[in-house]
Amino acid sequence: MHEATIAIRMNILLVYPKIPETFWSFKHALKFVGKQAAFPPLGVLTVAALMPKRWSLRLVDMNVQALNDTDLKWADYVFLSGMTVQRNSAWEVIKRCNQVGVPIVAGGPLFTTEHENFTGIAHFVLNEAEITLPLFLADLERGTPQPLYQTNEFADIRQTPTPLWHLADMKKYATMSIQYSRGCPFQCEFCNVTALFGHRPRTKTADQILTELNCLHDLGWRGKVFFVDDNLIGNKSQLVKELLPPLIQWQKWVGRMPFLTQASINLADSTDLMDMMREAGFDSVFIGIETPSESSLAECNKKQNTRRDLITDIKRIQQAGLEVQGGFIIGFDSDTPAIFQRQIDFIQKSGIVVAMVGLLQAIQGTQLYDRMKHEGRLRGDTSGDNVDGTTNIVSLMDEKLLMTGYQKILTAIYSPKNYYARLKTFLSEYRRPKVQEGLSLRRLGAFVRSLLSIGILGPERIYYWKLLVWTFFVRPTLLPQTVCLAIYGVHFRTVCNLRDRE
Repeated sequence: MHEATIAIRMNILLVYPKIPETFWSFKHALKFVGKQAAFPPLGVLTVAALMPKRWSLRLVDMNVQALNDTDLKWADYVFLSGMTVQRNSAWEVIKRCNQVGVPIVAGGPLFTTEHENFTGIAHFVLNEAEITLPLFLADLERGTPQPLYQTNEFADIRQTPTPLWHLADMKKYATMSIQYSRGCPFQCEFCNVTALFGHRPRTKTADQILTELNCLHDLGWRGKVFFVDDNLIGNKSQLVKELLPPLIQWQKWVGRMPFLTQASINLADSTDLMDMMREAGFDSVFIGIETPSESSLAECNKKQNTRRDLITDIKRIQQAGLEVQGGFIIGFDSDTPAIFQRQIDFIQKSGIVVAMVGLLQAIQGTQLYDRMKHEGRLRGDTSGDNVDGTTNIVSLMDEKLLMTGYQKILTAIYSPKNYYARLKTFLSEYRRPKVQEGLSLRRLGAFVRSLLSIGILGPERIYYWKLLVWTFFVRPTLLPQTVCLAIYGVHFRTVCNLRDRE
């Protein structure tokens, strides 16, 4: 992607709306490490890199700083992006921009799927910015910018520039982000990834990834890096041949940065792949497990999860040195009241500590959304929050029974007794990561805060101390993981409104 050459000079304010308190916000865990947000706005920083170098750019991530009128009045344009869960905050930004008279250019997943619902925006630059943003910029140079830019094409991300990390205050984030691929070969009915990015995984080159990692390293980053790919192993052979070997060498020569990512359950099918990922620095992976019900998996077209022993697969991955974080869904048409206890039993047996359980949601652009609309079972838009106990689907199960059963799952899996039992199961099976963060004042401070907040003041203190002592004597090298996941437990119980129930 060649940089757009626009003679006019612009002051551009890039705004990323506030993310509410959610499962993945880690708000209550971030307090332990003195951070303000879990992840930076990778998409916004990538868009910034596509803009003319002559332009003056500022970033306001509302998750780490306030949006003030001085910034708005400075800007010739506000570029606004976000996800569905940021919808309410995006509306607030639009209102404030309209009040001061600064025009808005909007893009990203929220506006790509819902732009018809928004007013007060001068220009929509939708889909993948590598394609649509240069079109807007060219029209802007001619003085003829249009209200809407869309495309059905997918970008060649081998031409995508390195995000402008210097715009972000990296000290305020717990984890940095990077993207290797877009697209997924599967077609889950409830997922909008293929609608946004297609079935054929497109990848950056290894040189691009190393350049981005070196950029983070040169800016002083030494913490975790999240490969945000929806399915890192969408193209296994390319990953194994082109990316993992250079990453392994980079970790030896430069890195010491642990990685986390997302993948499909068929990761368990290749011991060599899992070993290479561990050597390259990956220590955890989020996997959409969804449900132990074969009929529900078939219903949502999650074929890659069927005809498997999912528990065995999960344990194989964790024994290879990759912590499995799991996504689970309640509310499929084929779900019966038995599913609530089945989910609890499955999660406990699996040793998945970070288990996100949500009600089925119909997202615009998905096959599920179209089916629910056709059947007259839609009720408004999805909130985008995985654990807020809402759904925009009229369920076939009695609604009261569904809500009661869903709350039963959250109460069970995040009670201190079950949470720490699951954590011990995980620690008993998990292979020590190859690459770990070094000891720092930040991590030491988190440990000390955990001793006070969890070990002394927390309702889970008995379980915390028992596990801490067990880990010290049985798996001492995993003490950092023990403390980290204990802190996560505080956050999960808080967002699930369970913190003071024990």
